Amino acid sequence: MILRIGNASGFYGDRFDAVREMLTGGGLDVLTGDYLAELTMLILGRDLLKDPTTGYAKTFLRQMEEGLGLAHERGVRIVANAGGLNPAGLADALRALAERLGVPARIAHVEGDRLPAEKGVLAANAYLGGAGIAACLDAGADVVVTGRVTDAALVTGPAQWFFGWGPEEYDRLAGAVVAGHVLECGTQATGGNYAFFTGHDVRRPGFPLAELHEDGSAVITKHPGTGGLVDTGTVTAQLLYETAGARYAGPDVTARLDTVRLTQDGPDRVRIDGVRGEAPPPTLKAGLCRLGGFRNEVVFVLTGLDIDAKAALVRAQIEDALEREAKSRPAQVRWELARTDHPDADTQETASALLRLVVRDQDPEAVGRALTAAAIELALASYPGFHVTAPPGKGAPYGVFETAYVPAGEVPHTAVLPDGTRAPVPVPPRTRPLAPVPRPPLPEPLPDGPVRRAPLGLVAGARSGDKGGDANVGVWVRDDRAWRWLAHYLTTDRFRRLLPETAGSSVERHLLPDLRAVNFTVTGLLGEGVASRSRFDPQAKGLGEWLRSRHVDLPEELL
Repeated sequence: MILRIGNASGFYGDRFDAVREMLTGGGLDVLTGDYLAELTMLILGRDLLKDPTTGYAKTFLRQMEEGLGLAHERGVRIVANAGGLNPAGLADALRALAERLGVPARIAHVEGDRLPAEKGVLAANAYLGGAGIAACLDAGADVVVTGRVTDAALVTGPAQWFFGWGPEEYDRLAGAVVAGHVLECGTQATGGNYAFFTGHDVRRPGFPLAELHEDGSAVITKHPGTGGLVDTGTVTAQLLYETAGARYAGPDVTARLDTVRLTQDGPDRVRIDGVRGEAPPPTLKAGLCRLGGFRNEVVFVLTGLDIDAKAALVRAQIEDALEREAKSRPAQVRWELARTDHPDADTQETASALLRLVVRDQDPEAVGRALTAAAIELALASYPGFHVTAPPGKGAPYGVFETAYVPAGEVPHTAVLPDGTRAPVPVPPRTRPLAPVPRPPLPEPLPDGPVRRAPLGLVAGARSGDKGGDANVGVWVRDDRAWRWLAHYLTTDRFRRLLPETAGSSVERHLLPDLRAVNFTVTGLLGEGVASRSRFDPQAKGLGEWLRSRHVDLPEELL
């Protein structure tokens, strides 16, 4: 017995046609869609303030104009977290759509994730597990929409329903969590954002699906004839994305990532097995989205000669203007010079560098007209060639994402069934507080031999991402000899030296030998999170590629 679960969305704004592509491209039992991220919750929170009937992913409703009928014809259940902050509102809208289309779709939703919010908090949501989804499917739902559940719950819920797993079948649940984590970001599992992309045609990768077995093992694949690829490298990259240590905690189960085994099972097929699970922790993670204040930015273009002197001049002029207007000086002022210029360049753009000024304050006036006037008034009184990339405007609000933890028993996880019945979802019968996994032994180091100074990325892949203000960088290699070198070479100290911007942050390294991978967690690198946009790369998406570009002493035998 195999459950075929596909994915058609990795974020709010993903490929619109993916729902149709997945429903018509091959056999499926369940189609999932992940629409929520930390930034999305803030966006939906602002939507809800303007209109209390919104707060969900409107794109999903538009996709269902065609998708409801296709899914009904093919007997495919649909499970999506597109409900955001208003899953009941989305369920009502879907019922109205189904009636208008003449599709007899039974709609259910899961709620209870919204927590009481303090003043200034736009959204406070606990991450629920898959049991509520399973209850809705068991009651005959054709479509289940949720609020904030874990991304993997979109797979664990259908798996619990289909196979009848109990809440203490931890190894099976952990296998579904791992499969769900691979699927959750859509085409990142099928060649998208892949370190070794140059060897494959990944112009339009197909979306992934999992063939899930009753024992919790799975095969990751994609529909025949779709683009991209599925191999142990693409699956490893996604397993490392936005994770940290060996214990991957969730509301259904804590999955042990250090037990995951990956095997190439044919073209575009990767088998996942061996996954062990443990009782979940007694608390649920919760995300709090609030307005952090107001921000503004100006990007000055510096062209040709004397770039550093030009930057120093305009910076001194702006700082002087801010001092004169002390009552409106922003609380945070940050300058960053990007040397994108080239000597003797044959285009003006490649002869230019960018000086970026970012300011933040609780008072919108402090980052608004006073600042932009100071910048524009320099247009004829500063460095030669003065211009900016765009006229500065008013200050814009920015958000902050914070993580909290709440006892699972205090969260009213509820499945609202197709007939309107409200079914409380019980908490797990057993829990286990998280504890560090003992550090695994290091492999034998490679014998000393000749080395060559070259980019790390010639032998190692990487994928990086964000969790609130923290970043993670997963690094892996593709054979055992390279692993013997990487595990000894890429220490926390060397990681810091290769990425000097991590100097002020706590860095923790986690070894995952079965994946030939090391995973680094960098605490606080992203400030107050993506919505605050405190860094050039606010979601740390390119952090791993920066690391791969750094030159290191590579053993020649690995080249």
